[in-house]
Amino acid sequence: QVQLVESGGGLVQAGGSLRLSCALSGSISGDSRVAWYCQAPGKSREYVAITTGGGNINYADSVKDRFTLSRDNAKNTAYLQMTGLKPEDTAVYYCRLIKSDNVYWGQGTQVTVSS
Repeated sequence: QVQLVESGGGLVQAGGSLRLSCALSGSISGDSRVAWYCQAPGKSREYVAITTGGGNINYADSVKDRFTLSRDNAKNTAYLQMTGLKPEDTAVYYCRLIKSDNVYWGQGTQVTVSS
């Protein structure tokens, strides 16, 4: 059973930074790909950063040059470094893992950016 647990969200002023963590546990060895999504109030969930099958990372236009997805396999943890935060980045952020065509989601962590 694969489990994902996000942490690191909170309240931050515009222009500030946060680092979200996604602790991965269970059968995650082998080929697996991590992504981060966000869901703002009243909106559908949308991708923020996705690791492709070729190992590249694609970012949504709205976060390019501000957010960075990384993964530390030794710690079984994925990260989303967020800089230059804007009020429109306010959302619940979710970690997603794809392994063997199975998709797993974390419970989400709230990020609130004040103006």
